[in-house]
Amino acid sequence: METLDPVEFLKGALEIPSPSGAERLVAEYLAEGMARLGMKAWVDEADNARGQLGAGPVQVVLLGHIDTVPGEIPVRLAGDKLFGRGAVDAKGPFVTFILAAAGLPQEALERLTVHLVGATEEEVPSSKGARYVAPLLRPDYVIIGEPSGWEGITLGYKGRLLVRVRREKDNFHSAHHEPNAAEELINYFNSVRAWTEGLNTGMRPFDQVQYSLRDFRIHPAQTKQVAELFFDLRLPPRLPPEEAIRHLLAYAPPTLELDFFGREVPYQGPKDTPLTRALRVGIRKAGGRPVFKLKTGTSDMNVLAPHWPVPMVAYGPGDSTLDHTPHEHILIPEFLKGIEALREALIHLARQTPPA
Repeated sequence: METLDPVEFLKGALEIPSPSGAERLVAEYLAEGMARLGMKAWVDEADNARGQLGAGPVQVVLLGHIDTVPGEIPVRLAGDKLFGRGAVDAKGPFVTFILAAAGLPQEALERLTVHLVGATEEEVPSSKGARYVAPLLRPDYVIIGEPSGWEGITLGYKGRLLVRVRREKDNFHSAHHEPNAAEELINYFNSVRAWTEGLNTGMRPFDQVQYSLRDFRIHPAQTKQVAELFFDLRLPPRLPPEEAIRHLLAYAPPTLELDFFGREVPYQGPKDTPLTRALRVGIRKAGGRPVFKLKTGTSDMNVLAPHWPVPMVAYGPGDSTLDHTPHEHILIPEFLKGIEALREALIHLARQTPPA
């Protein structure tokens, strides 16, 4: 079994581009690293980087995604900052998982079996990697690799609903007093916006319904006018996707075509579980002050929570405000603290009574 330099190992992962759907090369790199660290390691049929160690009764899944959004950021070290696409979202957290697990003492590995999953296609609605392993693993505890800051423990993420709306109608002269196809879509989107703003009155951000217009197109008119818009909703626990769809259909005139996809249920876990207690212990042992967080985005937590009804949180070093930005970077001291804190948390978890 070898040792790996943490910064160089992460830097190597960042230097391999892995936009959603093209993760194979970085998965092979990460699997090779896990094998060098003494783990059973392989790349599975969904191109996930997989690792396993320990032989204990307590099953722990550490799952973080290894795909990134498009957009290259030159990988470089600048002082204590490591720049690169995926540094915080989310190769950094997954490499943290690998290195924390690799440093576990033998007594912990006699109590735990740790399953590492570097998941594919999290940044697109498919969540291919997480959906592939959902029926294959039966964890007692789950940690999702997402940037929370090394002192942060994320308890929940909003759900999501993607909506595509289309209007096609006979063309007419612009002097005719009638809304054209594009104007009908604008009117509908404005009604959706008014509905969400009414729901959000007096609510904290995590409990609000967020909307975002992602695309709007007007096709050249010949005999027909055709317009399309695409928007997404971020849904709090009080509004699951099916309930949101009911409202959206009620506001839509029958002339509009609506298509719904990317449905992810909202999730919020409890504060007090053996897993959250272990993470609080680990963060304190590493010199930090643990804080709980709720995120307004979505993650593979939303995909897996319906399949794995066990204690689940998200954890990982990094500043999530840098996600998807051209300035994405991780602070090296925070990255190293995250490894230390997670390792201590897993050691503490190993000492707990195995769940029924």
